[in-house]
Amino acid sequence: MKVLIVGSGGREHAIAASVAKSTKVDKIYCAPGNAGIGQIAECVPIGAMEFDRIVDFAKEKEIDLTIVGMDDPLVGGLVDELEAAGMRVFGPRKNAAILEGSKAFSKDLMKKYHIPTAAYENFDDAESALAYLENAKMPVVLKADGLALGKGVLICQTLEEAKEGVRTIMEDKKFGEAGNRMVVEEFMTGREVSVLSFVDGKTIKIMSSAQDHKRALDGDQGLNTGGMGTFSPSPFYTEEVDTFCRKYIYQATVDAMAEEGRPFKGVIFFGLMLTQDGPRVLEYNARFGDPEAQVVLPRMKNDMIDVVEACIDGTLDQIDLQFEDNAAVCVVLASEGYPVSYDKGLPIKGLEHFENKEGYYCFHAGTKQTEQGIVTNGGRVLGVTAKGANLKEARANAYKAAEWVTFDNKYMRNDIGKAIDEA
Repeated sequence: MKVLIVGSGGREHAIAASVAKSTKVDKIYCAPGNAGIGQIAECVPIGAMEFDRIVDFAKEKEIDLTIVGMDDPLVGGLVDELEAAGMRVFGPRKNAAILEGSKAFSKDLMKKYHIPTAAYENFDDAESALAYLENAKMPVVLKADGLALGKGVLICQTLEEAKEGVRTIMEDKKFGEAGNRMVVEEFMTGREVSVLSFVDGKTIKIMSSAQDHKRALDGDQGLNTGGMGTFSPSPFYTEEVDTFCRKYIYQATVDAMAEEGRPFKGVIFFGLMLTQDGPRVLEYNARFGDPEAQVVLPRMKNDMIDVVEACIDGTLDQIDLQFEDNAAVCVVLASEGYPVSYDKGLPIKGLEHFENKEGYYCFHAGTKQTEQGIVTNGGRVLGVTAKGANLKEARANAYKAAEWVTFDNKYMRNDIGKAIDEA
């Protein structure tokens, strides 16, 4: 079969690598892809938001299956466009992708269906939000309602910080249209855990847990980023936590979406906070996490195509989803200055070290193929992932592999998975 993957990051590279392992796949295309994806797929110069061109390409090449990796095209309705053209596609329709596309919607959904989450209020204008904050308990969390590349969340320790945050989101529009509405949320403390799941509209199958590191600098300091590294599984995701989440969060979310006339097919990413009062939902995403996909998918035993098709066909209950009994750690190699400003076009050396190395992966995020070789083309450049018998071994392997690759202005955190040592 012929498969088209939509996206250009490390997540899409991880998806492509999983798809490439399937014996059912003859040809992979990726729009627009990157230099790493180009080694296992044919990259086509079509942007992820160029819906008409994607549909035309899928028809022209007689694509059997399209997998939409990115949030923007999902929230924008690419799945609906492809389905309307008679194409087979994996991912939620527009009316279901709102689970990620609007934080206000997802918070209201959780309140209505009694899914555990932080207390909150939604605001459409800055004046109302500022008035509310005068009597709010600090610290507080401000969230831009729409998509903001994982950066539209501000944790404010004081009233002054919170007021400045409202101005940043709603008046200065730092996160663009995403800040037209805003959620003010109770600040929760505890361990964060990410749990990815496959969903077919009614059945949900949970993947292995993971934990992301969002801050740019060691010790969880610095600005929020799209993710500086991750590990899987999380030692904090215990059987007790799993039992609670399956009962009160996972199936409840799938049932709630179906009840609302928005059946969800695809991947739901549950961002959880393990509080003293039990697990709470921090956020939903309507697709694989990035970089969570880079540590979860390499450990999946199943044929990716079998699972994806079961989600589309509503037969996920027949899939026995299995993961290797090991661990994986991903260290993101970024360009110095990310997430604010950074140079591009810097030559990358050492990528050949990953060829035919079992248990080691180098997922490309911001790279570009040129006549001179592969160069940097983004803030997050590569996701170096390694497996190990346990998390400590995987972490040691990942940091060893991170040294194989060099480019000017290379930057990485040195404490990805350090929580493992404290578990």
